[in-house]
Amino acid sequence: MKKTGAGPDGGRRPLEQALREYARGIIGGLLFSLPLLYTMEVWWAGFIAHPVHLLFYLSAGFVLLLGYNRYAGLHKDASWLEVGIEAVEEMGIGLLLSTFFLWALGQIDGAQPWPEILGKITVEAVTVAIGVSVGASQLGGSREEQEGGMAGDTRAREGSSVLGHVVLAACGAVLLASNVAPTEEIVQIALETTRWQILLLALLSLAFGGFVLLYGGLDGDGDSRTTVISRSVIQYAVSLVASAFILWFFGRFQGTSLATSLAEVVVLGAPACLGASVGRLLLQ
Repeated sequence: MKKTGAGPDGGRRPLEQALREYARGIIGGLLFSLPLLYTMEVWWAGFIAHPVHLLFYLSAGFVLLLGYNRYAGLHKDASWLEVGIEAVEEMGIGLLLSTFFLWALGQIDGAQPWPEILGKITVEAVTVAIGVSVGASQLGGSREEQEGGMAGDTRAREGSSVLGHVVLAACGAVLLASNVAPTEEIVQIALETTRWQILLLALLSLAFGGFVLLYGGLDGDGDSRTTVISRSVIQYAVSLVASAFILWFFGRFQGTSLATSLAEVVVLGAPACLGASVGRLLLQ
């Protein structure tokens, strides 16, 4: 796992550097995903999920890892091969951590059917893996590593700033929204709120995202208000798409009307937008 360029002593102590990076990855993975590892609804989702849904969920998580590594996590000279290797390592660590904690919590054992075991591990592993990627690149890096990360971010802005913005927003949205989506409260709130309240919640979420972009030290400096507004809309759209995907995966649309499903998306879109906007301060 090599999230940034090696420091001055990187060649002399590669093992120690690698251990530090793996440790940061493990800490980040647990920091972002520990609530999910203790959530009964997530265990149940892994139990009932169709294999095709699991494969799709795992693939979507892997794409997010590729995007984050490309636009924020790795040093500026990283090739797509290095990006892919990093993503495979992070997903592997996510799978291992999920397996260990689910076993330690008594949620998987040799007596259970393999589809149930694999389903539970897969559902947990995606969020853990994204946390591993963020933790390995951002937690406690050296000055040289931080400069390498900033250089990678500069490359993202110069090369494909809109795509980089979308990827980082999606990672932040998934990290936060996936901790809330499995709970019953999302459905309950969607059923109890009026259409005007849902509309107000959507407008407040959009306004909050724009406020962070304008005053949060990310895109406000040197950018016109038109750029901030457009990026706020893109960011909120990404949050809604991420929310809809996560709610679909956890079966929150089953047996509900279209109006209720849309309300659920907007309700979950609020914390997702928080993750997409505030989370980008951490992810970058």
